[in-house]
Amino acid sequence: MIIRKLSLLNFKNHDERNFDFSPQINCFVGNNGVGKTNILDALHYLSVAKSFLGNTDLNNIKENEDFFTVEGHIFNGEKVDIIKVQQPKDTKKILKKNDKSYDRIADHIGFLPSVIISPYDSNLISDSGESRRKFLDSMISQTDSDYLFNLIQYQKTVQQRNALLKSFAKNRYFDGDNLEIYNEPLIKFGTKIFLKRQKFTNSILPLIQSYYEIISKGNEKVTVNYQSDLQEEFDENQPDQKFRNLLNQNLDRDRMLTYTSKGVHKDDLLFEMNGNSLKKIGSQGQQKSFLIALKLSQMNRIKELTGKTPILLLDDIFDKLDDSRVSQLIELVNQEHFGQIFITDTSKERTENVVKRINEESKIFEL
Repeated sequence: MIIRKLSLLNFKNHDERNFDFSPQINCFVGNNGVGKTNILDALHYLSVAKSFLGNTDLNNIKENEDFFTVEGHIFNGEKVDIIKVQQPKDTKKILKKNDKSYDRIADHIGFLPSVIISPYDSNLISDSGESRRKFLDSMISQTDSDYLFNLIQYQKTVQQRNALLKSFAKNRYFDGDNLEIYNEPLIKFGTKIFLKRQKFTNSILPLIQSYYEIISKGNEKVTVNYQSDLQEEFDENQPDQKFRNLLNQNLDRDRMLTYTSKGVHKDDLLFEMNGNSLKKIGSQGQQKSFLIALKLSQMNRIKELTGKTPILLLDDIFDKLDDSRVSQLIELVNQEHFGQIFITDTSKERTENVVKRINEESKIFEL
């Protein structure tokens, strides 16, 4: 998948901008604050219709304007599709493909797969399990529409079950049969999510270890462990039984807390180095190398499972990495034919030195 053109209107600090891209490497250079990362965020909108920075859509409308528009021309080897994301101030977000609106944004996920490597990735190591869980969900959703459907249904059911538990507590009343209505879909969707998360994590672990070794040139042994309430004594012959037992065993606790305390919405990924927490013993360089290995593994799996080559967004990659490691990273990505690459940096000269040495088919945009 190649993004040929990008047009921005009232997006963040950009009033109106148009870009014609190289199919290989594209670089945005300029001082901090000129909006380099915002352009990568716009490209991310074309992929999944939301910001990778966690901003709400309304906050991405340029100050004193009534809407923003992000439009991209996407070439898939046979034809060009036009993706347009528009967010008015007073109505819901509109996502269109070739001027036809999607009924559900979820239907677009996977059309233009993307992977981003940015300084914000450090949150995956430092933050709570929620960030890692969302990252895992995002990885799998870009390759599996059934998984995304199960995830959406599961999350809705958890919200409904929690609302019912709160209602019971408020009215000092309990109806087990009514609660059971939500238990069944929770078990059904949750068990499917657990099995796919487990399978996906196992599949990318060897890739993470291989890429980490190449990038870091170190002897450290890194690993990723998937942690779930459903793992202990899970029986593949009776896949639903473990979740059912969890809900039954924790019913009194859920009633007291007024929310669902056990389930795949509490899952986590444990990042380790030499058997210890990466967060505790890993240097900034080691953590950065691990996160890059994680993202490259994600790209590899997306390409293998979907046949589509994801776009790669590299935001401020010189942060905490020396020039030689950056060169090694870009060369590695280029050699493995990961596809179109977008890079931000503050130094035009540094970027040119690294990029031109690897691929002549590149464009540098000064902001």
